[in-house]
Amino acid sequence: MEQLIAEDPARIGPYRLIARLGAGGMGLVYLGRSEAGRTVAVKVVQAEYAGHPEFRRRFAREVAAARRVGGSWTAAVLDADPEAAVPWVATQYVPGPDLHTVVARDFGPLPEHSVHVLANRLALALGAVHGAGLIHRDLKPSNVLVTVDGPRVIDFGIARAMDSLGGDSLHTRTGMLIGSPGFMSPEQVRGLALTPASDVFCLGAVLVYAATGRFLFGARDTGLNVHLFRVAEEEADLTGVPQPLAGLVGACLDKDPARRPTPAEVAARTATDPATDPATEWLPGPVLAQLGRHAARLLDYAPAQRTEAPAPAAVTAPAVTPVAPPVPLQAPAPDPRSPRTPPAYAPTVPVPSGHAPGFGPAPSPADAPVRASTPAPAAPAGGRRSLVVAVLAQLVVVLDGVMFRSAWPMAQADLGLSSGGTYLLFCLYLLAFGGLLPLGGRVADLVGRRRVMVVALASFATAAVLGGLSEVPAVLICARAGQGAAAAFVLPTALSLAVTGFTDPKARRRALGIYAAIVGGGSALGVLLVGVVTGHLQWRWSLYAGALIAVIAAVTALGLPADRPGRPGARLDVPGALLGAGGLVCLTLGFGELSRLHGFEPPVTVSLVLGVVLLVVFLMRQTRTPEPLLPPYFFRVPGRTGCLVTSVLAGAGLLVLVPVLRTCLGPYLGYGPEAVGVLLLPLVAAVAIGATQISARLLDRVAPRVLIVGGLLATALGLFFFVRATGAGYVGWVLPGMLLAGCGAGAALVPVLAVMTEAVPEGHSGAASAAFAAAQHTGVALGVMLLGGLASADGDQVLQSPLTIWWACGFLLLAALVAGLTIRVKAPGAAGGVPIRP
Repeated sequence: MEQLIAEDPARIGPYRLIARLGAGGMGLVYLGRSEAGRTVAVKVVQAEYAGHPEFRRRFAREVAAARRVGGSWTAAVLDADPEAAVPWVATQYVPGPDLHTVVARDFGPLPEHSVHVLANRLALALGAVHGAGLIHRDLKPSNVLVTVDGPRVIDFGIARAMDSLGGDSLHTRTGMLIGSPGFMSPEQVRGLALTPASDVFCLGAVLVYAATGRFLFGARDTGLNVHLFRVAEEEADLTGVPQPLAGLVGACLDKDPARRPTPAEVAARTATDPATDPATEWLPGPVLAQLGRHAARLLDYAPAQRTEAPAPAAVTAPAVTPVAPPVPLQAPAPDPRSPRTPPAYAPTVPVPSGHAPGFGPAPSPADAPVRASTPAPAAPAGGRRSLVVAVLAQLVVVLDGVMFRSAWPMAQADLGLSSGGTYLLFCLYLLAFGGLLPLGGRVADLVGRRRVMVVALASFATAAVLGGLSEVPAVLICARAGQGAAAAFVLPTALSLAVTGFTDPKARRRALGIYAAIVGGGSALGVLLVGVVTGHLQWRWSLYAGALIAVIAAVTALGLPADRPGRPGARLDVPGALLGAGGLVCLTLGFGELSRLHGFEPPVTVSLVLGVVLLVVFLMRQTRTPEPLLPPYFFRVPGRTGCLVTSVLAGAGLLVLVPVLRTCLGPYLGYGPEAVGVLLLPLVAAVAIGATQISARLLDRVAPRVLIVGGLLATALGLFFFVRATGAGYVGWVLPGMLLAGCGAGAALVPVLAVMTEAVPEGHSGAASAAFAAAQHTGVALGVMLLGGLASADGDQVLQSPLTIWWACGFLLLAALVAGLTIRVKAPGAAGGVPIRP
């Protein structure tokens, strides 16, 4: 909604205007209230149309017919005055976004059950429209509004008032057609007489868009003539439409109107799906949550006082640049007031970014708070088990790394590994892990999280056992590379399980807090396990222990409920996966070589530059390919790109935390390996407190960047304490620094995870999780360079130069600066706050 300006009328008919909603094909749309307090959407016709006698006659006839339209899934016409100086029509107000906003900007394609319900409800709405003797003529995503209860169809029949005006008509002057590119029937393209079957064809196009996010017949990718030819002559591409619906959608898109099903037949064929049960939510939890928040904001909206009074007499046309008639064959110019880029077709109500107006019944003061507070369903069955599996999977990778790094000098002596072989042993693990991360998250989305988790954990355990049985260095090196490849599928799938297992906001924050505690404190737990449980761990048994934990996690994952794989027909973007893998591999290799060669030698420079170039090309491709690894809307979220950069910089600084502590407690303060593990327990507790008791509890009231910046600054200060650790004893500087750094790290990690994964559709949660894991991995590669070598990340030389700690603090401070400048999302529960959403 936008505030009214001085040129806007104060009233139209019996309705007091309180805000602008946007501009449609016919004119401006206002939010108004009647004397009884009912909220309506008032559409005011442009003066250009109002002066055309034929338009006025058609407008009056179509409004009279539209007022007869009934049914639960349309927005009723409440009032109109075709004879006014500027004709207007008032409809019910629907407090929800249009389908285009939901799919293209906010949440991505809808899951199968949502599309099934959408088909049923739209068919019922079309039946009501046709029953009143109307043809919609312009059914498209922006004319379908999404609410908690179901979709609502708007603008039925009114577009006909501008069709085929005789003489020197608008139609002949502008060369416009009634319809929207991407959502026009062959009859509309050919200029033939339209029947209700034309709306059924448009219904099929809308369902394809809802299921895939894709426009039919290349509406956005080809020229106008090519697009119109395809609509008239080519068969529709149904790739990505769920198989149970593909036959019905294909029948709706038949070129012959006589062979298309009627709306009643479509409604009958979609009425038996379990998702239509009133007890079942028809939309994913994040979408319902946003709809509830929007309804709540509507109740609190207060119009600003206007400094200039409008004309008190007759209503005049608003002084705005006229917009295109209902559906031009090319996109209209964007509204200069709106930061939002318009879609390829002209939406009936383009809305400024961050708001979601529409037509339909306004929430009454009695029921609106209920909708706002209870749109999200409870945690699904298996939510807690999903969190357990996610935590175990995270521990598998972290503990294996700590245990093997502690035991690898024995492997070096036992197998006769040279320094080059040792470098290769660690390098290949990191390269395989980083290179396959983008693929791992996307495969989890396409195949199913449970299946990918079980297979990846089993592969990890198998590679660990083969490495433990090896007698030659080459076998061990290959086994560790295999473990790195399996870990690339384990970690993004684990985070995806954690964020999709809970839809209730409070339960989800708790789950993120627990998961963040393991991410932040896992390394310290590994040191404890090595020092207390196993003492000086033999390298073979370190691998066997990792295999055992992986098997336990895999068996636990088998008990998860079967999750829905990706859309049938969805394809993997192989070139995109190769570009992302190549970029991460080159960056990892470049940082590793930089630490080994201690300078920017030509191989280092080439590797780093090539890595950056490949990642830039990868990101550019994601905005153009129909099946991206990361959907385009992922990077449109305010603060999400900042979180990625923050994760890279913070990862580089945090990598030194556990090695620095081990050096402080071991060589400098003289504690043995067993005691070091016990003395690190406060760090584990501090991370858990920061994640679960600070961030998880405050995230709904405190802006994410406040928690992130505060946590990173506390971590940097705690790390600085270790510079003073020499000779000060455990309690003097080490313990306070450990507690401060642990609490800060835990507090910063939870809001980063929340912004990265909030409101991401279930079908893209793996890709979003992989993006976070890739950012972490890049930060680890930076940290490895900081520590001076891939094979010496736990070496005692870390504190021989306090410069290492200064560099780590610098990375953390830079991360805090980036977070403060780029993460602008407000807390969902804060007054006036904007919810975290794409």
